[in-house]
Parts: sequence; C-alpha cells; structure tokens
Amino acid sequence: MSFLPDIDRARVPEHVAIVMDGNGRWAQQRGLPRTEGHGAGEEALWDTVKGANEVGVRWLTVYAFSTENWKRPQPEVLYLMNFNRELLRRRRDELNDMNVRIRWIGRRDWRVPRSVLREMRTSEDLTRDNTGMTLTIAFNYGGRAEIVDAVKDLAHDVRTGVLKPEKVNEREIAKRLYHPDMPEPDLLIRTSGEERVSNFLLWEVAYSELWFTPVFWPDFTRETMFEAIRDFQKRTRRFGALREED
Repeated sequence: MSFLPDIDRARVPEHVAIVMDGNGRWAQQRGLPRTEGHGAGEEALWDTVKGANEVGVRWLTVYAFSTENWKRPQPEVLYLMNFNRELLRRRRDELNDMNVRIRWIGRRDWRVPRSVLREMRTSEDLTRDNTGMTLTIAFNYGGRAEIVDAVKDLAHDVRTGVLKPEKVNEREIAKRLYHPDMPEPDLLIRTSGEERVSNFLLWEVAYSELWFTPVFWPDFTRETMFEAIRDFQKRTRRFGALREED
C-alpha cells in the first residue's frame, strides 16, 4: 500500500467517475490496431481500481461502452463485446477477494448479447453482498437514455395514479434512475485531452468537480488519479451557495 501523506483521507471524494478515453488514439500513435488500445486499457483500469480502493474511494464508476459506441465499425464493436465479457471472467474473482461490489448501469434490453448479459449477472451475484468499494461499469449506457427511461417510468406512475402530477419533482426523477442509491459523483475525470462529459451521468454530474488530463487512458495509473484527488482537495464546493467570506 502506498504512503500518501499529501492526501487528506478525510476529504477523499466518496464517488469518482471516469470517462476512459483515448484507447484508439493511443494505439494509432504506435501503429497498432485500435483494438490493441482497448486491451492496453485493461491494465490501466485494474491499477485505477486498486488505487481507488487503497485511497478510500467508496464508489468508482467507469464509462466502458456508450449507446453511441454502436456506431463504430462492426469489428471494433464485436471486439469490445468479447473483451468486456472476458474481462469479467478474468477479474471478478479478484474483485470479490478485494470485497469490491460490481454493478452495471445501462440498457440491458437493447442490443447487448446474451453471453455478455450472463457474465454481467454472474459478476453482480458473486459480489452482491460485498461491503467495500462499489465498482459501477457503465455499459450500453447514455446519460440522455437514462433520463428518458426515468421519465418513462415517471409517466407510467402518473398515468396509473401511483404519483400525482403535482408531485413530480427532481427527487421523483432521481428515484427512477438506474441506481438511485448511487451517490452523485464528487469528481469526474476525463482522459485524452477532451474537455466534455460526452453523455455520461448527465443528471448525476450537475455539481461534480471536473478534472481533465491529456493522458490517454492506457497510460492512466493510480498516480494520475491521486493527482486528480489532490486537485479536488484544493477546491471549495459551494453547490450554488456562497462561502461566509464571500
């Protein structure tokens, strides 16, 4: 375990969300197929998970496959489906030994192969009762899709009389998100130099601190994440209010 005296363990963000971007460009810079970048990104993810667990992050959410990623070339999409399935098989026992709970957010009833769904359910069932960090994998996920699905549930409840129209508010929408018990991210990290959230956790990141790095995802390590946490701890979060000295 690393000794991190410059990180205040009492102020570590409870929830860190990461847009893992730059795998394809990392590979292309090395004259490799784009799929090689995804393979290299596995080690970055594994090191980040261990680092987050080490420093005391309670929730870690990573963007693995978006609803827009289906537009990529079919060979790359097929690779990602198989890659994510095999990744679960390789790592879930280790994560279980670490007392990490695995969860998924995204649309499971749309396009995802049955073999991938089966591995997702197995990993969730295996780690369901773990009490350590929660690793949430956003797969076949889109922030707008999540809000649409929540609004559909809301409309159904209004139509059937479960909820009165005048009772519709932010809290009622939030209750119908994919995992309403998941706290909103304190810190959102994006790699590869892009400075946008790209349809990731749109509802949940309304007040998240944003941190961007030019590092491509395969080169990301726990130390990069610790750098983001150090910067997070220098910030003052107001949530729309003012500090006393303001």
